[in-house]
Amino acid sequence: MFQRTPNFSVPAHNGPANPEVRKNWLANRAENRMAQRQTLGGFMSSVANEQKASETGDNERRKVYEERWAEGGFAILGAFADQSADPSSNELVAQFAAEKIREIVRDPKVAEKLTPKGYPFGAKRLCVDTGYYQNFNRPNVELIDLNETPLDTITETGVATSEKQYEVDAIIFAIGFDAMTGALTRMDIKGREGRTLVDSWAEGPKTYLGLMVSGFPNLFTITGPGSPSVLSNMVVSIEQHVEWLADLFVFMRDSNMVEIEPTAHAQEFWVEHVNEVSNYTVYNYANSWYLGANIPGKPRVFMPYAGGVGAYRDLCAAVAANAYMGFKLKMAEQG
Repeated sequence: MFQRTPNFSVPAHNGPANPEVRKNWLANRAENRMAQRQTLGGFMSSVANEQKASETGDNERRKVYEERWAEGGFAILGAFADQSADPSSNELVAQFAAEKIREIVRDPKVAEKLTPKGYPFGAKRLCVDTGYYQNFNRPNVELIDLNETPLDTITETGVATSEKQYEVDAIIFAIGFDAMTGALTRMDIKGREGRTLVDSWAEGPKTYLGLMVSGFPNLFTITGPGSPSVLSNMVVSIEQHVEWLADLFVFMRDSNMVEIEPTAHAQEFWVEHVNEVSNYTVYNYANSWYLGANIPGKPRVFMPYAGGVGAYRDLCAAVAANAYMGFKLKMAEQG
């Protein structure tokens, strides 16, 4: 295992679904789905704790962390209300995660290498695993810290670091990706007067609601930058965008409208709002793909909307209820 930057990982605890939980879900499916759509991340795991870690005693705080760890998945992200906003409170859950790594990994030196440092818990995409840390207790698993012995080259038979060569049968690359914008900018999309999306986003992506771009009429960016997207349950966010757009298309058809795009003013307001919300979080303290930090030359801008799925849904609903405030609509020419 060749590691550049260790990441936080929490147990999934996958297994057969509890029959009673499944029965309750199916019996109350509509209510559960509606509740899911109003949560922070679009998940129906543990409800976010309204307590603050900074105002909770050590024993009680530890109890909450242990319960969330035992539940598994993203439950621990909602352990305390100030965890994603207050660096000091975030450090408490980071210390708990580090303790768990030391508990699981028998070799203290390996555990230390696997422990993330220099960025907050959850500021990079949290990994969910099945036995990840336990694997490092196996005799046939070796951790190579590329910060100590940098990668030199890929050879015909394996991998060479500054210290030695390792023969391998296969190499699995985990080298990041151009998240949120790369798929769109690579399509050479052109808007009004031939202006490209690449040029429009030269200083970072700018959208209105994460759905549309000023100067690019009838271009719809499902879960695009400026929407909850990658900070949320993507299925829930995709559904919300598709349903919102379906209502828009019905409105346009019934009103004989054929073209829509956001105003420059509305787009600028939304970009400022997205930035303002992110500044209340710890996300900006990490060199993550949320900010495009993994792509050389990419503008460092926090791209997703951190205000939550429920709050975002309400904002989109308000825009629609106010005759699609912030959008310019063009009526079909009368022939």
